[in-house]
Amino acid sequence: MHSEVNLNGIFVAAHELKAPLALMRQLALTLDPADPLSTAENREKLVTVSDRAIRQVSDLAKIARLEDGLFEMEPVAVRGVCDEIAGELKYLFRSEEKSLNLKYSNNQKLVIANRDLLHSIIYNFCTNAIKYSDSNSASSLAVRDRKGKVRVTIRDFGPALPSDIYKKLAENSLDAPVNFSFRPDSSGLGLYIATKFARFMRADVGAIRHRDGTTFFIDLPVSNQGVLF
Repeated sequence: MHSEVNLNGIFVAAHELKAPLALMRQLALTLDPADPLSTAENREKLVTVSDRAIRQVSDLAKIARLEDGLFEMEPVAVRGVCDEIAGELKYLFRSEEKSLNLKYSNNQKLVIANRDLLHSIIYNFCTNAIKYSDSNSASSLAVRDRKGKVRVTIRDFGPALPSDIYKKLAENSLDAPVNFSFRPDSSGLGLYIATKFARFMRADVGAIRHRDGTTFFIDLPVSNQGVLF
């Protein structure tokens, strides 16, 4: 049974990593030196797609190195991480005629995390939200205090997640990449990566159902240094 789960996870990961490569090939074939405007637009798309693919491969490599002592835990300013991600994704949201609203209401400014891993989690959730918002609509990235922790939420407007995925997130038992039949473009690989990174940081990843979408969240432990601010 365990080997079957691993094989299915490998299949999902391979499928997700194959998709951007196929898109990059298609974009490369449509480059036309005689049409500078189209070439410039496709070049930007190529860079965007390749950056996201490189990030996923890099994140997968990090999973294998989590226990090597390379990712130290430290006080992290969570708003700063969110601001950085919003800046990085500004072009992607704009090119899709969408936007990302930021809302900060947390009194606790510092969390205990690894900044690199936390960045990957929030970045993955935000890129996933882009796929599930209509043109001229806004996704939301929010930070607030909750039960002695800091919660970061990313809201999307896609189909509901399967019940078994909600259950695995609630039980912290998502141990392999998963395929979302109702969300064919969703990143099951990204959710798996987020879960592994959160588990390493002693944080919790979860999801909240809505009639018109899903809110993904990560709950982070507060840094005691926060009281100094």
